[in-house]
Amino acid sequence: MDKKLLSILACPICKGDVKYDREKQELICKNDGVAFPIKDGIPVMLEKEARTLTTDERLS
Repeated sequence: MDKKLLSILACPICKGDVKYDREKQELICKNDGVAFPIKDGIPVMLEKEARTLTTDERLS
């Protein structure tokens, strides 16, 4: 994931920061408790494509 791109991306729901999870290839928004997938190197920042974080993921 390009660091420049990551620095300008924001959660489309709350406009807050997202964190890159390299292992799962997702962008995480802790504020909303969702993860946006990265497919073929492209972040899919659509609310309907996001998955809800588990309780453990929210707490870590």
